[in-house]
Amino acid sequence: MTLHAPNSLNTEAARAEWFEHWQRGPTRLRWNALPVQVGDPAPDVDLTDARSGSPIRLASAWSDRPALLLFWRHFGCSCGRDRCARLIGELEAYRGAGADVVLIGQGEPERATVYAAANDLPPDLTILCDPDERAYRAFGILEGGPAQMLFDAPDEFLRCEQSAGQSLAADRLAQGRPMVDNPWLLPAEFVVASNGDVVQAHRYQWCEDYPDPRVNIASIRHATGELVPAYARA
Repeated sequence: MTLHAPNSLNTEAARAEWFEHWQRGPTRLRWNALPVQVGDPAPDVDLTDARSGSPIRLASAWSDRPALLLFWRHFGCSCGRDRCARLIGELEAYRGAGADVVLIGQGEPERATVYAAANDLPPDLTILCDPDERAYRAFGILEGGPAQMLFDAPDEFLRCEQSAGQSLAADRLAQGRPMVDNPWLLPAEFVVASNGDVVQAHRYQWCEDYPDPRVNIASIRHATGELVPAYARA
């Protein structure tokens, strides 16, 4: 059995966090202020590099060339596994278009690297750790409700019954894929130009709202200056 999380105190704490969120329900469902939009400067926050464990400024991701920022669902999510598979197939095209690709997740370095290895993500993919959701909040990423996260699940899950959550957590733990982190936090993907401006913002409306990779690729080519619209040349 492949473990998607280490047997550690951090994993136990992340499992407890998941169930606390399950019991409490989503709380951040709307913006209290206008979120970051296309054309705005991308927020810069202090995070941790999962590979080295060193502190890093998020802005370093786009200091040399554009960046595609992938804000991940929690590390126990089946949708995240699907996004891993998709990303593996898309990565070469994103890099070839001129972007560095950065995954931002809620897991600490040990959990993030174990998760990446279990899902066959390449070792040269930059992974940044945001267990306090500082970058998620700075980029205006909301939580979703049961209909957005559990629309294809039985009704006891849509009602967020405690017994359903306990059963799911036990089942996933037995598979080596413990339910961890904030289950309500939605993913998002942003393209940021090397001048720090947001070129593309895709905040998922439900957990499987994957963007068409052609949109990301075209946005990256605009961010590099390879594609300049005629209306912007005047």
